[in-house]
Amino acid sequence: MSIRTNILLRVYIAFGLILLFAAAVIFQLCRVQFAQGDKWKAMAKTMSTRYKNIEAARGNIFAVDGSLLATSVPEYELRMDMLAGGIADEKVFDEKIDSLSMKLAQVYKDKTAREYSRMFREARKDSSRYQLVRRRVTYNELKQIRKFPVFNLGKYKGGLIVVQQNKRILPFRSLAARTIGYKNDNVANAVGLEGAYASYINGESGKRLEQRIAGGVWMPVNEEDEIAPKEGADIISTIDINMQDLAQSALEKQLIKSHADHGAVIVMEVETGEIRAVANFSKVEEGIYKEKFNYAIAGNQDPGSTFKLASYMALIEDKLIDTNTMIGTGYYQIPGKLITDSHPKIETVTAKKAFEESSNAAIAKLINIHYGENQSRFTDHLYDWHLNEKMGLQIPGEAQPVVKNPKNRSWNKKMTLPQMAYGYEMQLTPLKMLSFYNAVANNGKYVAPIFVREIRRLGNTVEQFKARVINDKICSDVTLSKMKKMLEGVVTEGSGKQIVYNPLYKIAGKTGTAQVADGNRGYRGKRQYQASFVGYFPAEKPKYSMIVVINDPKGAYYGATVSGPVFREVADKIFASDLELKRAPERLIGNTTMPKAKQGNSKALKKAYDKLGLKPLYASVTPVGVDTSNGLSFEENKVKAGTVPNVTGMGLSDALYVMGNAGYKVKVVGSGVVASQSVTGGSAIPKGSKITIELQ
Repeated sequence: MSIRTNILLRVYIAFGLILLFAAAVIFQLCRVQFAQGDKWKAMAKTMSTRYKNIEAARGNIFAVDGSLLATSVPEYELRMDMLAGGIADEKVFDEKIDSLSMKLAQVYKDKTAREYSRMFREARKDSSRYQLVRRRVTYNELKQIRKFPVFNLGKYKGGLIVVQQNKRILPFRSLAARTIGYKNDNVANAVGLEGAYASYINGESGKRLEQRIAGGVWMPVNEEDEIAPKEGADIISTIDINMQDLAQSALEKQLIKSHADHGAVIVMEVETGEIRAVANFSKVEEGIYKEKFNYAIAGNQDPGSTFKLASYMALIEDKLIDTNTMIGTGYYQIPGKLITDSHPKIETVTAKKAFEESSNAAIAKLINIHYGENQSRFTDHLYDWHLNEKMGLQIPGEAQPVVKNPKNRSWNKKMTLPQMAYGYEMQLTPLKMLSFYNAVANNGKYVAPIFVREIRRLGNTVEQFKARVINDKICSDVTLSKMKKMLEGVVTEGSGKQIVYNPLYKIAGKTGTAQVADGNRGYRGKRQYQASFVGYFPAEKPKYSMIVVINDPKGAYYGATVSGPVFREVADKIFASDLELKRAPERLIGNTTMPKAKQGNSKALKKAYDKLGLKPLYASVTPVGVDTSNGLSFEENKVKAGTVPNVTGMGLSDALYVMGNAGYKVKVVGSGVVASQSVTGGSAIPKGSKITIELQ
């Protein structure tokens, strides 16, 4: 055989072997795919595993006094392995499954014992390893269910599979709901504190190993998570739950009375800039209002006469007028428009009187006369006060203020300036307007409002917040003093006298009425108005500032008559309940202290008041005999069904009695009277929960 033939023979043999091997591979692939496909698919399904993300319990949101505004409550889904070791024997299963069915029927009453038994037996026939028993099971129910027949056999023998989930609840339901907000996976559409602080509140997800069983159902391999989730941090907000309740109830009542479209109330602490209450209601149907939009921070509209504070401040700061400067009221003609007062009366009055009576004609004329030749001089003040800028709030949704200047294309040299003087040709939110008034109350210090005081994790402070100073001094002390007297004069002598004035304490503020544009039709469309009142109290030493804005009221639409009553009601009740705002009663001499009384014994408290000649002030209900010069704040301790009682101030026996009657278990720490409780009074949590009370 020649060398060439020998080589070719070897090549052919090698090539033949390769072809044979390839044919064998193809044959085996076809055999696995088609002949044994079902077998291997079934095996793959039984052997597939995965790691599933387990959502962490989200952090709590607290009110400033520790009241729980939002929390995550564990909720459970119960499933059952019908082939578990303890019931693998058919006889054992038959003996015990009817008892289990009877117990479940007694607890839930959604099915009869026979129906439960049929469900379990059919699942047994199907060899179900992950049979759904019940969704949305509470912790107390779970503890009870673990003791039922079959499930009491043990962790694995009884076949009970518990899948924990977290449910977000608001213990005070609708109170401050829009400010609290809700979780939104789309960061751009974040809502409230839940959205703004999601990175803190959400925590870190855990991992759970799951196995896919017959039917494509995934079930946990182990009862415990492989990587435990890390709970989110807690948010301490600035909201005061009592003030929030007052604001919402007073606003809703007035909206219903005036058949208005929507409204907002904001209460702010003067020195700190902390928001104590923010209420927003929109009409959903006649007589029914809900929180649908945060008008307080996003409702940009012409502020109307409340803006006159800025106009007069600029004039006085520039020494162009004084409070006793004389000016005509009633009407003022500008090219293309006759500016008219709400109750036209042609007379010459002081600038202070014109402010108190809210004369549009007077302020339009003053601004036009003194700034008409140099219009940017006026708008420069507004820009120096940062009225054209966002305040950088801690919650999303703040609207961009619109404050024109002569460089804007829409600026009309004849009309814009005089109309800006009384709050038109601009867009400001209620919170923006309130913050400016708050600066006057705060001796000229303009601070950005804050909604969150602190972030805590496991009781330790992670971050603290203080109000950012926007402007250290908006004007001179001389101007401030004059503006304060003018604001007080509105309530004692001017447009707010009939509604807002209270002889027991001083309120300073300003009424506002603005016509609101009717969409694309502008001011020529349907006539609708925005009524507002903004101010602070007590005027001599301001602690709180507040704004009330009500849109499209029917009938009466002036700020004093529509928004004034809401301001007065909220302010009165805050004043009555805050002892720091009142002088000590004159009947108490020297270092005599107020008598301590347990809240559980209201008769004894009233008797002590009678002996001292004091009148109780009821802060949480309709005021009775309010006499703040000779009274003490008193609030009835009423327990609402389904909520946690407030036992702070009670003795141990009273506290145990009240908590026990409400259906809660109590853990006691210390001795004396109750100084604090782990769950704030008024919170809605399941009965049977444990509450710790600390006595001092």
